[in-house]
Amino acid sequence: MGDKNPKSAKKNADQKQAKNDQASQKKQQAIAAKQAPVLKTLKKK
Repeated sequence: MGDKNPKSAKKNADQKQAKNDQASQKKQQAIAAKQAPVLKTLKKK
């Protein structure tokens, strides 16, 4: 962590952002997966 180089700091920030994006995408997919069956049952009525 002792590296104060702006380039490496940006790289670390980008990696952290990418990790967060992946996590939120997985959450969205999980939510969508839970909602999909509900939507199908609503359409049947």
